[in-house]
Amino acid sequence: MWFVVRGFDGPWRVLAPGASGGAPATVSGMSLNLRADCESCFALCCAAPAFSASADFAINKPAGAACPNLHTDFRCGIHTSLREQGFRGCTVYDCFGAGQKVSQVTFDGSDWRQAPDTAKQMFEVFPIMRDLHELLWYVTEALMLQAAGPLLADLRQALDETERLTQQSPAVLTELDVATHRQEVNRLLLAASELVRADVPHKQDHRGADLIGADLEGADLRGASLRGAYLIGADLRGADLRMADVIGADLRGADISGADLTGAIFLIQSQLDAAKGDSRTTLPPSLTRPAHWSAQD
Repeated sequence: MWFVVRGFDGPWRVLAPGASGGAPATVSGMSLNLRADCESCFALCCAAPAFSASADFAINKPAGAACPNLHTDFRCGIHTSLREQGFRGCTVYDCFGAGQKVSQVTFDGSDWRQAPDTAKQMFEVFPIMRDLHELLWYVTEALMLQAAGPLLADLRQALDETERLTQQSPAVLTELDVATHRQEVNRLLLAASELVRADVPHKQDHRGADLIGADLEGADLRGASLRGAYLIGADLRGADLRMADVIGADLRGADISGADLTGAIFLIQSQLDAAKGDSRTTLPPSLTRPAHWSAQD
């Protein structure tokens, strides 16, 4: 069982682990505040969510309970061998920097072990903050899309409003209607995607499609909408995914060896981490080739 993270066009399942303030530095245009900094987090992803024994987790763990592999210093005791020890799910989760935001800003550096009375509320705030930081990531990417220029003012406003929400108190955050805010932002993201893909001829629409195990080897998916598509275990070897919109697409176990993902819109690291690829897979410069892909060469 995977953490079910509410994404765009339906839930998609991702699972890893890991400060705000001031003008954020950027890496390939993305704010460092939107990248997990586990050193500044109180291992919230190792305690807040529940998971069940499966191909992705070796054990059952209830929500709000620390994983038995978590040390008292908030470090994972098996971090270097998670996949080998049956915790593959932990290697493909991204909090988008929400962990350190909750730990260092929302709760002002007070950890849930030294202040156990804050634990329940901190664990409730974490997934809400994670949703907001995911939105910040996508809006930041949309702002870098040249073709989305006509939406620049609206996107900046959405970014500012979302950031404002992340600065609220724990009490306000737990009452926040994230779903409504997400819908409003998603309309902008969809509009940005359509502007970017407008000139791609014969583009396919697979939005929300069930493509589990589909044979898409060598498929021309340039500019396709794969928003929320289920591509679990799909064969995408050598597929052309340039400028495809993959927001929320479930790529668990999908084989993207030799695929071209240049300019893929709203592609995130955890999608790559959940897929299988090789040295021939072409990626956007802002993302990293997963280490476990080497076995696919």
